[in-house]
Amino acid sequence: MNDRDGWIAMADDGFIGLVGPIYHWPFDGSATSRFRFFPESKHTNRMDVVHGGMLMTFADRALGFTARRGDLQRRQATVQLDVHFVKSVRVGEIVDFEGRIISETRTLAFVDGMMTVGGETVLTARGLWRVWSETSKA
Repeated sequence: MNDRDGWIAMADDGFIGLVGPIYHWPFDGSATSRFRFFPESKHTNRMDVVHGGMLMTFADRALGFTARRGDLQRRQATVQLDVHFVKSVRVGEIVDFEGRIISETRTLAFVDGMMTVGGETVLTARGLWRVWSETSKA
């Protein structure tokens, strides 16, 4: 998939490949990361706004990659995801997400983030990710 104005498409042959593309800004090694999503008609619900499930999927993917710190080999899974919907999102709007690592232990990553459209908050999220070492089993 092609990059879009510096944003890198996240390649995924699984579920995200069906609902994406989702983009990320190049990781710089910090505890904060940035993501972008361009809603299409396939993402809407009966009210002609972006389906809440799609916004939750975007938040889950963004927070998961934030917890991963750009290391695609790091094995982890969502344990908990809390989402608060603030405003609706429409097709054609550019949806941004900024995630940050709050705290980490050897096996857990605590992350949160904010989804915005045009600088206005549309969703907040907080989550907990279980992290496994490369040698351990899930």
